[in-house]
Amino acid sequence: MTTASGRPAAARGRALLPVIRAGYGVTLVAAPGVLIRLVAGHPPGRRERRVARLLGARHLIQAAVSAFAPAPGVLAAGAGADALHAASMIMLAAVDPGSRRAALTDALAESLLAAAGFSSAGILG
Repeated sequence: MTTASGRPAAARGRALLPVIRAGYGVTLVAAPGVLIRLVAGHPPGRRERRVARLLGARHLIQAAVSAFAPAPGVLAAGAGADALHAASMIMLAAVDPGSRRAALTDALAESLLAAAGFSSAGILG
């Protein structure tokens, strides 16, 4: 499948995914409190902000690696990390009702990034 620009859709996805991931990472690093408050509905504690910044840094590193080395194996490995993160958030939601809303929102975001990464790697559709 090609896009209106004539580029294959997979190539466009490989180029766009690191940009989206970097934007998410920058938001988590620069404004974790705002994002957590929007998602969780309460002001975050210091620990929550630190965890969000760490996750944001991981996304920034992953975006850079994916942008500069968009090989299928690299994209699949990144998607695997996203899938594992999503699974951990689902488990957190199951055992911690206070974190459920934020954990499920993060699980959804990570699942979408995993699906996009696997697709860009040629593993899905």
